[in-house]
Amino acid sequence: MTDFGMDIEAEPEFVRRRREFKTISIMLRMYCRLHHSPKGKLLCADCLELHDYSRRRIDRCVFGDEKPTCANCTVHCYKAVMRERVREMMRWAGPRMMWRHPVLAVRHLIDGRRSAPPIQRPESGRAKSRRSAEAPSAP
Repeated sequence: MTDFGMDIEAEPEFVRRRREFKTISIMLRMYCRLHHSPKGKLLCADCLELHDYSRRRIDRCVFGDEKPTCANCTVHCYKAVMRERVREMMRWAGPRMMWRHPVLAVRHLIDGRRSAPPIQRPESGRAKSRRSAEAPSAP
């Protein structure tokens, strides 16, 4: 298992994604410790799977560092099962974050006020050819 949230991207421009991953990692540890109580481990096998899945999803987000919180995102990249597991974990751990990690909790609340930026989709060859065919020719 990797160090929680410390190396998602070494680049300095990925500050928000690194912070979001650190937040979800801490919430997951809090949840697993109470609900699954793994002996001698940070996370049980199910929570470790969710941790790694979250890391991949955050790392590959189409919005990059302009990423909104997942609750405000227009693109739902989590599978339905995993999204429900994260939602359940956050419902429990979210209120407790204010006491355990108040700075991360407040930053997450502030980030939650951001809306998702529009997605810039590359034009396909068909769309370009249709536009050129519809364009009026100059006399």
